Amino acid sequence: MPEACHIGAMASLQVKNIPDKLRQRLQRYAREHKCTLGEVVLTAVERELARSEWSKRLARRPTTELGVSAASLLEQEREQRKSDLG
Repeated sequence: MPEACHIGAMASLQVKNIPDKLRQRLQRYAREHKCTLGEVVLTAVERELARSEWSKRLARRPTTELGVSAASLLEQEREQRKSDLG
């Protein structure tokens, strides 16, 4: 029996009603990256879940009070760089 049969249970997922243009883009992406359409979709789903989890963790972090706005600090830094570069 092939080794792949012993990997463990995996669920199947069927996605319906994919717009034709999106399907074509996905297929083109898969060809360009030498992978299957399934691999492209799984990678995208994993990336989106990781991004969502990261956003939730970030939202739970306490805020830091800088005393001035971040935009003001960036502007000061830009002006300092301009004067340093001449």
